[in-house]
Amino acid sequence: MFSRIAVLGLCVSLAACASGDGGPTQPTGPQLDAATPAVSFGIWTPGPGECSKSVHDRYSTLGPDGKRYPTWHPPVDPLTNCSFGHEHGRDPRGSALYNVVGDLAFGYANEQLDAANMGLRRHEDHVGHKVEWENDLLMRTNGGAGAVLEVRCDVLTKLHQGTHSRDAFTNNLHELNYHVRCSDKTEMHVTVLSAIGRPGEFERTCGGTVHVGPATPVNSPVGDGRRKIPHWSCMESRVMVGAGAKSDFGTLHESWQTHTTLRTADGNKTIASFDPYFQVFRPSRFFDPAAVDNVGRPAALCTAHVHADRRARGNECDAVVQAVSAMASGSSAFALLPYDDTRSPFNGARRQIDVNNNTVRNAGGPTVWYTDPFGKNARTTPFPGSIRQYLSSTSNDYGVGVNGPTVGGDRQYGGPGIRAPN
Repeated sequence: MFSRIAVLGLCVSLAACASGDGGPTQPTGPQLDAATPAVSFGIWTPGPGECSKSVHDRYSTLGPDGKRYPTWHPPVDPLTNCSFGHEHGRDPRGSALYNVVGDLAFGYANEQLDAANMGLRRHEDHVGHKVEWENDLLMRTNGGAGAVLEVRCDVLTKLHQGTHSRDAFTNNLHELNYHVRCSDKTEMHVTVLSAIGRPGEFERTCGGTVHVGPATPVNSPVGDGRRKIPHWSCMESRVMVGAGAKSDFGTLHESWQTHTTLRTADGNKTIASFDPYFQVFRPSRFFDPAAVDNVGRPAALCTAHVHADRRARGNECDAVVQAVSAMASGSSAFALLPYDDTRSPFNGARRQIDVNNNTVRNAGGPTVWYTDPFGKNARTTPFPGSIRQYLSSTSNDYGVGVNGPTVGGDRQYGGPGIRAPN
């Protein structure tokens, strides 16, 4: 049995591990088999011709609570050569932080919310967990009096960023793992449920707020940041074009702009904050007020004529039109390519992270803190539903602004078998 151990909250919680001593260890197969499954474990269902559920469940790990969680896996299983049909981004084992962090337990923060006695419950699908990292990332900012401060950081992050369903139209709580270690001794290893904007609504990529309906849970807290998602009105004005024109597919872009603060139990002190932005290009959905569940499919716009001869044209649509022609032997201009067809380029596999600011205000403080799943009520002793976080005993005042540096923009995670939902 393939097995790994997540040391998020185990290794990260120990000073020896945080300093790079030791590193993650591996449990035996029986240890994983005997562990209580977390809610997030085993929920993926394969599509036709894809890897079996049992093959998928090999990629699992022990969380800090001793439960069994899913973790990162390659899009194609190397032992069987079957495809899972989805991907989780970049292999974390190449990160310089992997020997400290270990494998990420997908859904751990969601699980702790159940135990926190806060009257909230929030669980997410499997395919939305996306990992990204960069080693030795150069971060620059003006250090005052025209000086330029240069800091190099290793960054490893994972956000649950589902871009195929209606979930993010209303739900603002999404699991975020954030790990950074910099040359100025700044270091943090944090897991939270990030409250991204207001529940029940999102912002259109082309401007304006859309109120959709109740979130899950209905009493989700309001958070900083925003979720910017394409709306039909954006598609109609910028993507649907007449013959001879090309669509502006830049409109088909989601921007999840997070801002997380760790605050002490009295609420008076912020001990850390960070605000990465997570960008997705060519997702498999947009908001359509006339569609079932409000989910519109970009691939359908490539061949469906909505107003006269206006449709999505050029670029990604060329591949869709070619696939439709092959399906229909060129006999129907109105045939639709299923949104989950592996030939569709609208699968959310192109992503980018704007790292932005990382601030620790913990000079001389303890390295281990316990917070609720939202990063609040930080204290030095655990409590029901608390998550163990690691912060360096330092303080810094550098930032890089809201536009960068960026990570992952030059990578493409699509490939054989990758399709929506992804």
